Amino acid sequence: MSNIQKVLLTGKTHTTSPDARVLAGKHDGTVTMALSAPGNPRAPAYAFDTVAPHPTAEQLFAGAWSACYIAAVGIVAAEKQVTLPADTAVEVEVDLGMGGADYYIQGRINLVVPGLDHALATEIAHAADAICPYSKATRGNIDVTVNVTTA
Repeated sequence: MSNIQKVLLTGKTHTTSPDARVLAGKHDGTVTMALSAPGNPRAPAYAFDTVAPHPTAEQLFAGAWSACYIAAVGIVAAEKQVTLPADTAVEVEVDLGMGGADYYIQGRINLVVPGLDHALATEIAHAADAICPYSKATRGNIDVTVNVTTA
């Protein structure tokens, strides 16, 4: 489905859950975001010299998707009676790219669950993808891959 021939920029997130409430789908509203001002390949080299760091649309989308997805992971784990490691994290990357003269996005989700059985973690990752509203919204519209890291 991907029409991207050249990636222009990537919005990346690393979302952790500080406590079990968030992993159970009860978000406390806290967001910490490192910001950047990526250059535009079509703009002159000086285009962002005086622009304060700010989030791109891809970073914002990745952040919202990541927050939603980690809550879905917590819900699935609770249903399966699986205790997730304290250092569970979700990394979402959203690429903005071009195919010909058109712009497209694509995404990658990486569930990081150190020490959890890989097959079980993969099952949780795909079940979370099935219930996450952001994943549902992108399904069939953009290319998305779901990966699991257990080491």
